[in-house]
Amino acid sequence: MAPKLADVAGEYQKNKELREEDMKALREWMEKQPHLPKISDLQLILFLQSCYFSMEQTKTTIDTFYTIKALCPEFFAGRDPNSAKFQEDVKVGAYLPLPKYTPEGYRVIFCRIIDSDVSKYNFNDQIRSFDMTLMLWMVQGGTSEGLVIIMDMNGMTLGHMTKINIMGMKKFFMYLQEALPVRLKGLHFINVVPFIDKLMALMKPFMKKELIDMLYLHTETLDSLFPHVPQEILPSDYNGKAGTVSELYERSKKNMSESAEYFLTDEKEIADESKRVGKPKNASDIFGVEGSFKKLDLD
Repeated sequence: MAPKLADVAGEYQKNKELREEDMKALREWMEKQPHLPKISDLQLILFLQSCYFSMEQTKTTIDTFYTIKALCPEFFAGRDPNSAKFQEDVKVGAYLPLPKYTPEGYRVIFCRIIDSDVSKYNFNDQIRSFDMTLMLWMVQGGTSEGLVIIMDMNGMTLGHMTKINIMGMKKFFMYLQEALPVRLKGLHFINVVPFIDKLMALMKPFMKKELIDMLYLHTETLDSLFPHVPQEILPSDYNGKAGTVSELYERSKKNMSESAEYFLTDEKEIADESKRVGKPKNASDIFGVEGSFKKLDLD
């Protein structure tokens, strides 16, 4: 079953800055990029709106997005939500689109570990689950004013940290900041763990100043979160009104399972560097040399 996608006509009503002539110009540009996949008007709108309707920024973002997808199969391949592997991956971490937006119109995705057994944790697999959840939500819901990510650290141990590959972290933050067609508006950590300084030491070298400025650590209570994300938006486990984590989890899992057709198409939409006009790009062009990163010292 294909998911019901956001209505393109509705996107024109929602976004007064969205102009048909810009869409036509983008289409013409895409046709001159033989390495890029054919994508829908809805996908073009998501990119254009996320870049605040800047044509040049949109072109750069589209190229970066599909190039990273091609260069990082560890995140972007194997996206069948009904596969046995995916069914195991989703038992480890929950990525929950919250039903209500913030007063500013920002989407909120709530992330947490649900099985804290370190032996089952794989960073790349969890990034895949996060991205699949988010991408499906975006094509179903259309554009929004922004995205807020909440990470509940409850259940995370130092053992989980040792399984995070530094290059994987670099790739993820480049994707998040340079490619994903969203307007990032906040990154919040709640139930902060004692070793948060080690996690920050791993993350911050790959974060732009703009993202560091919207990074918040909520150490004791959630009170400091509520000016950014009203409590009522949160799951009822956190005294909100969005339903329980378990209900949200099952709803998201069912939605993904029913959208298998979308993910099979999505997985094929990657850059083909053999067709790029000019010099093909490789992983070291985009991410730098992997060997230049030392292993994270957690002693």
